[in-house]
Amino acid sequence: MKRAICLLILAACLSAQGFREPDPIAFDDHQGYTQLFDGVSLKDWVGDPNIWRVENGAIVGESTKEKPSGNSYISYHGVTARDFDLKFEIKVEYGGGSGIQYRSQTGIPWRRARPGQTFNLDWMMTGPQADYWFPVNPRSFVYTGQFYSENTPLGILAWRGQVVQGRTLVGNIGDRSALGGYVKINDWNQYLVMTRGGTFIHIINGQLMAVYIDDDPDSSNNKTGMVGIEIEGAPCKVSVRNIWLKKLF
Repeated sequence: MKRAICLLILAACLSAQGFREPDPIAFDDHQGYTQLFDGVSLKDWVGDPNIWRVENGAIVGESTKEKPSGNSYISYHGVTARDFDLKFEIKVEYGGGSGIQYRSQTGIPWRRARPGQTFNLDWMMTGPQADYWFPVNPRSFVYTGQFYSENTPLGILAWRGQVVQGRTLVGNIGDRSALGGYVKINDWNQYLVMTRGGTFIHIINGQLMAVYIDDDPDSSNNKTGMVGIEIEGAPCKVSVRNIWLKKLF
């Protein structure tokens, strides 16, 4: 009771000085955004048709033990962007993992190819990724929310719970395991990716997960590129819907 009274007094004092709390983001507010997926077709999306499809208003990728996908991607060719806000909803079921590629390219040789293994490079993506893995696998779930550089020597640059500049940890957002509690299991999760110059921000269900700062203008992270979706592991079913992009540059 005393704490509630103190908070009310504090709020009244701030209001009297003209200060106010910021309004929470309206995740469904799409003013100024471009819709990247219409919910019914894969128009402008390019990927392996044996893996990617539209189902119940979502882009779905599926990998089974009988027919594992390996690393597979579907990329959006309707727009490229460098600075933007990207909103989407994502769900991963059964196992494995996913992630949203952004500022990414296709056609680049795959670094992890095994001897004799070939790829359709038009389907493979290289560049920054906002990771998302199946929430109940303790080994890989720690990746959800992190900043990962796909198909480059850079790898994981900011783990969940970290603010990283280059290769230096400059601050902590919170405990990595505790932050995982914001991720919904077998359900839709709201993901927001924000890029401004060399700064990258990943937010899941309103909770800040990772911040990465790359001051190198020649870095592979700092290129204009495409948005895409990954699937990895088997069995795994990835669903992504309500994909909206506000392009700033």
